[in-house]
Amino acid sequence: MSAAIPESERLARAERIRAAMPPGGLFAGKEWRVSPEPFALPPGMDEELEKLGFRLRKFTEACNLLYRLSASGKRPAWIAELLDRGKPPELVDLARSKAIAGEVPRVLRPDVILTEEGFTIAELDNVPGGIGLTAWLNEVYAGEGFDVVGGKGMEEGFRAVVDAGDIVMSVEAADYRPEMEWMAARIGARVVDAEKVPQDLRANLYRFFELFDLPNIPGSMELLRGVADGKHRMTPPPKPWIEEKLWFALFWLRPLADFWRRELGDKHFAALQKVIPRTWLMDPQPLPPTGVYPGLEIQSWEELKKFSQRERELVIKISGFSELAWGSRSVKVGQDLSHEDWVRAIDEALGDWDRRPWILQRFHHARVVGMDYLGTDGHRPPLQAMKGRVRLCPYYLCGERETKLGGVLATICPSDKKLLHGMRDAILAPVMVAGH
Repeated sequence: MSAAIPESERLARAERIRAAMPPGGLFAGKEWRVSPEPFALPPGMDEELEKLGFRLRKFTEACNLLYRLSASGKRPAWIAELLDRGKPPELVDLARSKAIAGEVPRVLRPDVILTEEGFTIAELDNVPGGIGLTAWLNEVYAGEGFDVVGGKGMEEGFRAVVDAGDIVMSVEAADYRPEMEWMAARIGARVVDAEKVPQDLRANLYRFFELFDLPNIPGSMELLRGVADGKHRMTPPPKPWIEEKLWFALFWLRPLADFWRRELGDKHFAALQKVIPRTWLMDPQPLPPTGVYPGLEIQSWEELKKFSQRERELVIKISGFSELAWGSRSVKVGQDLSHEDWVRAIDEALGDWDRRPWILQRFHHARVVGMDYLGTDGHRPPLQAMKGRVRLCPYYLCGERETKLGGVLATICPSDKKLLHGMRDAILAPVMVAGH
């Protein structure tokens, strides 16, 4: 679309988009680079992203089922024990309530990394930011004539999820409050403080606070008891095990393959194997002399420490339930570390096993793309070209029977960055299908 349009018109469009920002902004104290066009998905990628939502919903439901089976003694007990590790016993008891036994998150957002071969999922976020931002981007770029993926699906889908309820936000999530205030005004919901919930708290609740943060939220356990007793319906449900990153490691465990095949179906199991990166639990327990870690082909973590920098296309990160488990805070990219730091990272992960498990995951390099953005005052030319790496965040809104793709947020980071997340020098944009 941009090739047939004069540069002056593209510049004017980018300026209109930047000027359309709501008065209160969308992220507290955050800025990003504005592009004159949405990010163009590779051909066929929109269809793959559509299918991914249903598959990830089935995967999440299967995770919930596997935990419940393990906790009830119908599957090996170590699975629930591992997923409960480091969690307060009171929270675990509440999360096992019969009233919410079948509940799973109704908003799913994977971090999708575009690679030369296709895409891979770095992780799956069940308490995602960017909901209001993506809805706003879709609206503004659609107003400029672009056929954005999702259309008005973010607003319509989130309205159905919240159902005129309350969005409960913590101080820890304050950066995202402006976008949630903007969205709440559109869908007839309220944003309330998790630290001081009102007496007239509504029946439907959208949880925008992390469960690891409960000690900093007065009255939070009382609120969750109301959910466990069926007085309120909360999504995502207060189930800390669902939010663990180690599910990707359990997905790849050979002894559990029959379970995943049965619950997902052979077709969806095979499709997810292509996009969920190989992941391992960093369990310090020694393997038997004849055992190896499949995919790594090593017999002990001491061998991992000896990997050369070229062999270290791997990341180490905390599985969950920690203030370091989001925003790439705990992520350590093997190729970026010195030998000493690599050994130190492995030892830290192994030493934490009993209180907060870590995982090792295959690192996939993101493809480099070109994108233009609006420079700040004084830039010449005012539209700047950037080579960047792309993270796509599709938002899936789950109804009782259907899962819809509400929109996709593209974050294009400078090509020298390996950890792809929102930053001042990143472009944030919606997506469209190439040629539309």
